[in-house]
Amino acid sequence: MKHRINALIIALLLCLNGAFAQTLKDVFTNSETPVFYLGIDFTQTKLIDDATANEMDIRDRQYDAINDVIVAEPKKYDLAGAFHKSEVDHDLGYVAKKNEKANAEAIKSTNTSDFHRFKEDDVAQIVSSYDFGDKGGIGLLFVTEALSKSKKAAAVWVTLLDMKTKKVLMTERMEGSVGRFGGFGFRNYWASPFKDIIDAIEKKKYSEWKSKYGN
Repeated sequence: MKHRINALIIALLLCLNGAFAQTLKDVFTNSETPVFYLGIDFTQTKLIDDATANEMDIRDRQYDAINDVIVAEPKKYDLAGAFHKSEVDHDLGYVAKKNEKANAEAIKSTNTSDFHRFKEDDVAQIVSSYDFGDKGGIGLLFVTEALSKSKKAAAVWVTLLDMKTKKVLMTERMEGSVGRFGGFGFRNYWASPFKDIIDAIEKKKYSEWKSKYGN
């Protein structure tokens, strides 16, 4: 009898776990399914054709500054609107720990082909290197491939992942233009392509993803 009760309890727990598990489909079909914003990963980013940039300052100060401005100005960088959520919680601590360990000597590049060098496996490898501890749910991470001063654009892989398993659920490469949003200083200049990408998600990409992953 005791074994039978234990078996019933285990079965119930498994059912509950399945009921509350969040899937990629849920992100695009249920507005109540939370998306947790993890920030911008710059660990493998190449800064192309910017000879005067200070790579140590970029790693030690500017990466954090760009991440901070995205969450400090939610109306401008409207992640909640882009993903059709009432709000999007965030924790930039995970990317901060990773970005501070980036190899500063490898940041700058004069090779234009560095703008197109990532594949999905590269994104998966970056995601797998994170330690989310006991954190679960679906995370949103912007994995930045390159920032090109000559193209005035950023190449970013918009990535949804299962934080418990560190499995990439969806990743798609997008390019954001500096355009008219570019401001003075490294932070403002390179934050602007992320606004361009977030706006593009809201205007077009979300509906495409919903059609692809929500059925």
